[in-house]
Amino acid sequence: MNQVNEQAVEHQTDVLIIGSGAAGLTLALKVAEKYRVTVLSKGKLKEGSTLYAQGGIAAVFDEKKDSIDSHIDDTLNAGAGLCDEPAVRYTAEHAKECMQWLIDQGVPFDQFENKKGETKYHLTREGGHSHRRILHAADATGKAVQTTLIDQVLNHPNITLWAKYNAVDLITTKKLNPNDTQAPNRCVGAYVWNRKNESVEVIRANYVALATGGASKVYLYTSNPDVASGDGIAMAWRAGCSVTNMEFNQFHPTSLYHPDAQNFLITEAMRGEGAVLERADGSRFMPEFDSRAELAPRDIVARAIDFEMKRSGANCVYLNISHKDKDFIIEHFPTIYAKCLSVGIDITKSPIPVVPAAHYTCGGITTNTDAQTAIDNLFAVGEVAYTGLHGANRMASNSLLECIVYAHSAGEKILNQTIENDPNQRVPQWDESRVTDSD
Repeated sequence: MNQVNEQAVEHQTDVLIIGSGAAGLTLALKVAEKYRVTVLSKGKLKEGSTLYAQGGIAAVFDEKKDSIDSHIDDTLNAGAGLCDEPAVRYTAEHAKECMQWLIDQGVPFDQFENKKGETKYHLTREGGHSHRRILHAADATGKAVQTTLIDQVLNHPNITLWAKYNAVDLITTKKLNPNDTQAPNRCVGAYVWNRKNESVEVIRANYVALATGGASKVYLYTSNPDVASGDGIAMAWRAGCSVTNMEFNQFHPTSLYHPDAQNFLITEAMRGEGAVLERADGSRFMPEFDSRAELAPRDIVARAIDFEMKRSGANCVYLNISHKDKDFIIEHFPTIYAKCLSVGIDITKSPIPVVPAAHYTCGGITTNTDAQTAIDNLFAVGEVAYTGLHGANRMASNSLLECIVYAHSAGEKILNQTIENDPNQRVPQWDESRVTDSD
């Protein structure tokens, strides 16, 4: 057995952000104007759920046809009555300014020229939304957001990015001083596994933010990458945070069903642009389940597909957009068109075989509107957190929105307070003496 390594590497930073998706990178850019920031990535810098998000980000940009109150009502309805209304209102009210921040960073949301010769953002519609309010970059919005933010972060002198580092456990004052029951519990850093040299190191920080994503990789059929394994939620729970609504795991209704294309999502925006769900015989079934048909919230559509598959014994159902103009399909859904074509499906001519797949963790670490957890100096942003926005079901395109809005609020909180942990406080090195081979 390996014993405690007294010579283990120890690092110091002002803000430690665990996770390099939209939430983590946004927070890094927000606080780097004042602090030194270290961002950990479990795998490659771009690998994570943000990269694979296709549809877009919800925000009220057309105030003549849409309203913030409408966005709030749609979100509350999609959440099956279990959303926290103040959190929903906070998110919707800050949506436009946060999207403008992304635009200012250089995210290339799709635009068009109207009849008056004005350049406007192209807004699409997805399930649960009563209006067109989804900003998007074709059908690869997450990729556009992720690559833009990484470019900004790589060029910032106060931000350091470390790839292939796994956070193992949070370091808190309660763990360091278990007999001190009077002092508040404060996060002072984390133990991290450096996968390059296979050693556990210590990172001390005045502020720590978990941006590790959800836990949908625990399911066999999922749209999530391998890194979405719930690590951040587990670490926070072990450290003493509360978690909320962990029973609500959202299934996306339309994941490509093909042996050579696992974990590939067919964006909800396709249904927003007129695609319909069909049985093998070509008949539609969603109007039989909900008056909103294909544009019902995800939980309703996913259950309807599951019901039809079990009723008929079919392995999948079909999503058909081939009745639309070929050029329209290719322009709006180039990524899906190319992927399906690579496995022999021409979506301009044939329907797409689809099944529901685990997609989003609606619950998570309990936070307030500043993204603060129950532990001082510990924040949680993005899918890892429970803000109250989603309730029992997440409405389409509210996820990336939540990442940006709450990363901004966490950033403002961190920037407006000054807390320095005691640099002389002893942090014990990671103890491997009780580690055993999992096999």
